[in-house]
Amino acid sequence: MKKQCDAGQGSSPSALIDARIRELGDWRGAMLGRLRQLIHEADPDIVEEWKWRGVPVWSHEGIICTGETYKSVVKMTFAKGAALKDPARLFNASLDGNTRRAIDLREGETIDERALKALIRAAVALNRAARR
Repeated sequence: MKKQCDAGQGSSPSALIDARIRELGDWRGAMLGRLRQLIHEADPDIVEEWKWRGVPVWSHEGIICTGETYKSVVKMTFAKGAALKDPARLFNASLDGNTRRAIDLREGETIDERALKALIRAAVALNRAARR
């Protein structure tokens, strides 16, 4: 069973994400924190949300991605990942569906930060185009 953040229910999504990162206290918290930083660097206008009883979500005119933490993986799921070009081949999970794509990161792994930022920007552009 996943632990729930000890932050109060009235806390902002950003505070709840901060609490989750602290609560993890291991490589998963560090990884989630780094991914969060890269998301904000890629799009300073991103909105942080807290959904589904404890999942960090980043949105800009719709969901961009989620940051789920499991025992052996930090999973970054892109809501419309199947529609995104991924020349760096970051997507390595949830490849069978027609909509989502995910990046699973394990302890000790690194990610191509430049490629990830490009993927985030492409997801934002896709959401913007869909709104028009």
